[in-house]
Amino acid sequence: MNRILVVLLAFFSISVYSQNDEATLKAIYKQSLTNGQSYAWLDYLSNEIGGRLSGSENAQKAVEYTKAELEKLGLDKVWLQEVMVPKWVRGEKEEGEIILKSEGLTTKIDVNICALGGSTATGENGLQAKVVEVKSFEELAELGEDKVKGKIVFFNGAMQADLINTFEAYGGCSRQRYAGAYEASKFGAVGVIVRSLNLRQDDFPHTGSMGYLDLPENKRIPSAAISTNDANTLSELLEKNNNLEFYFKQSCQQYDDVLSYNVIGEITGSEFPDEYLVVGGHLDSWDLGDGSHDDGAGVVQSMEVLRLLKESGIKPKRSIRVVLFMNEENGLRGGRKYAEVAKAKGENHIFALESDSGGFTPRGFSFDCSDANLAQIEQWRSLFKPYLIHFFEKGYSGADIGPLKNDNIVLAGLRPDSQRYFDYHHASNDTFDAVNKRELELGAATMTSLVYLFDKYGVNQIQNARQLRD
Repeated sequence: MNRILVVLLAFFSISVYSQNDEATLKAIYKQSLTNGQSYAWLDYLSNEIGGRLSGSENAQKAVEYTKAELEKLGLDKVWLQEVMVPKWVRGEKEEGEIILKSEGLTTKIDVNICALGGSTATGENGLQAKVVEVKSFEELAELGEDKVKGKIVFFNGAMQADLINTFEAYGGCSRQRYAGAYEASKFGAVGVIVRSLNLRQDDFPHTGSMGYLDLPENKRIPSAAISTNDANTLSELLEKNNNLEFYFKQSCQQYDDVLSYNVIGEITGSEFPDEYLVVGGHLDSWDLGDGSHDDGAGVVQSMEVLRLLKESGIKPKRSIRVVLFMNEENGLRGGRKYAEVAKAKGENHIFALESDSGGFTPRGFSFDCSDANLAQIEQWRSLFKPYLIHFFEKGYSGADIGPLKNDNIVLAGLRPDSQRYFDYHHASNDTFDAVNKRELELGAATMTSLVYLFDKYGVNQIQNARQLRD
């Protein structure tokens, strides 16, 4: 990078904040912590509606509820954006057993399993077969068809416990959940059992999306998750007896796509109405719990951003939208649809913030942006220090806002403390009682503060610096 560009970047990154900004952030946090609405919204979303799997009746109830609540805020615009989503139904509660046969005796050990989202059913009588354990696709390939055909493949790759970034640990083994059935079917397996993506040892199986990719329907095999405790039990028993069998039964079914909606509310900008800032989370959830952390928390925090701006007397310069995306969990249809419509309309989105990491204590943000914009953001770090928000780094922003990415937009993800997140992620214990009211409200205030700063100061257009350099 030459000296001229360095100077230009430094110039464009100057964003001197004032004591007024400090006072505004203080007012935002006070409003959220003493007069917040996010926890009450989450209470209704979780306890009165419940799990909100795409295409379900509850998902539609959540659309209607959040739209009505946004309308109560007196926003300039509130509307629904149509999006076609997949409809997968779990069916009856799944059954799972380890079956040991020795000297004419049969011992059955019940285990906790759940179907992975998108899986086929096992059939009315369930599926029973011998088990082969692997911890990676490489191990599976080494075994080959001779040792896999006709068996159930047990993927027992655990999340790496010594990684402080739990999302990194999750990413390190999530492929076995998504593509395990696809890979195992290549070698003639009849079913797949996957260790739950959870750092804690417990009895909760964790669901999540899986895919068959280009497999024809007659090659698709059922896939289920098993709790970490039961995964350990199965592994220990396999060491002693590799002839044991596993039985599981699931009655899930995939239907045709159905119509659903993104829910959108807007405060129109007073000076630059054609520049858009987006804040959002995903309205759908898995069906085992009520989706309070994933992603009810992000939904209500995003709604709260617009309420806090209004309650704090802030009149945005730019248009600020809350977008409650549908179908993040098993298709990302809502995020893609929003970006598609925005592009078709030629809308200039300059900033997008997503909350999809649970309602825990906020630690900061990760940013997908240019160096010039990151330099500007660094100028604001001290504003957040009184609230113990210190994490400002480049990194992943969020799945639903990802399709908006271009050279100029700043994408950001709220980063709460993640150490407990995967205890609840996609499991039946992801319920309202697992969310702390104060932590949730701190997250909402933190998001609002960042949106306020980007609205006030805008973003740096890095291509301008390139043009001046050239």
